[in-house]
Amino acid sequence: MASSTPRAATVAGVLVTVVAALYGLHGAAAQLCENYYAETCPDAYDIVKKVLIEAHQSDERIYASLIRLHFHDCFVQGCDGSLLLDSVPGMQSEKDSLPNKGSARGFPVVDAVKEALEAACPGVVSCADILAIASEISVVERTNAWTCRWLLYTHANYIDHPYPSGYFTLLLSSTATGPAGSITNSPPCCRTTRPWLPSGNNTAGLSSGNSGGPSWGVLLGRLDGKTSDFTGSGNLPAPFEDLATLQRKFRAVGLNGDVDLVALSGAHTFGRVQCANVADPPADRLYNFSGTNMPDPTMDSAYRAFLSQRCPRNGDSRVLNDLDPTTPDTFDNHYYTNIEVNRGFLTSDQELKSSPLAQGTTAPIVDQFASSQDAFFASFAQSMINMGNIRPVTDPSQGEVRKNCRRVN
Repeated sequence: MASSTPRAATVAGVLVTVVAALYGLHGAAAQLCENYYAETCPDAYDIVKKVLIEAHQSDERIYASLIRLHFHDCFVQGCDGSLLLDSVPGMQSEKDSLPNKGSARGFPVVDAVKEALEAACPGVVSCADILAIASEISVVERTNAWTCRWLLYTHANYIDHPYPSGYFTLLLSSTATGPAGSITNSPPCCRTTRPWLPSGNNTAGLSSGNSGGPSWGVLLGRLDGKTSDFTGSGNLPAPFEDLATLQRKFRAVGLNGDVDLVALSGAHTFGRVQCANVADPPADRLYNFSGTNMPDPTMDSAYRAFLSQRCPRNGDSRVLNDLDPTTPDTFDNHYYTNIEVNRGFLTSDQELKSSPLAQGTTAPIVDQFASSQDAFFASFAQSMINMGNIRPVTDPSQGEVRKNCRRVN
């Protein structure tokens, strides 16, 4: 019978086993453990994994979305699954607050996971633990299957992503033939040229298979909270905030304002965001940065020109963009190499390197992660454990195992 315990992380070829007693953030880790469901629901991990892999077949964004749900849940009254609750009379849910409404996604997949777990182990696995398990699986199982997303086009008629004409050239292998603009047999590898990358480094080979993101021992045993804090969503780090504010918000929940901040921001190595996060107030970096009527001076000019075509002034703010334009569907350290050359998408991304406050705090960590993917993977795994230990509910008088993640029992 398969175990519910995720495999230990392999970082730089070294097996890293996380022992709960080593991590005492908020005193929570002593109460959480990797094998919490070993007797009561030994197949829990594999059940979650199966549902997520199936969901990813029809929604390539789901892995990044699930990590974001875990992050947003933990930063508001702790990792208690409160983000998953629907609003009811007398309680307005976190999911309906400004930082989440219209952007937090993946709730139906969480429902599907819960349904599968309830069928196998009724009343055992909490919704809060589902988010923790799903986040680890999302990093490890993130695949590059057809990540080129067929950037074939005929003039201005693009497939999937409306990139500006001339900005991308699809280089197909010899096994894929056909006229420009037509979809042929899927090539084993495709590459796209990216004009903002340094000469000689403007191609990114993409292939199907596991991305090799880090794994970690997920500490389990959280109960689900019985309330949701709509106003508490102001505690969430915002994409337009400066470094000082980001550090303050991380420290407020017991995380390190330097290492944890930089490492967890690395989840932006994959995922998509709307133009509103770079072209509309208060997040405008392209046209009116901080009320100056000028673009953000820290943004690379070629990258800014590219984004301006994708996100024109007063254009469709819902257009999706890759957070990591270099390898958008791979969990790697290119998020940091982009920041090094002023190609961070969000203000909060570039602040980690370009803010005057970053010198001597977050900037050296960005440098380290940009030069060593192993260092990033190890720190990311540890920071995910740290975040998962923010104020978990473990007292049965304060929490429960919900039968349905959207409502209390």
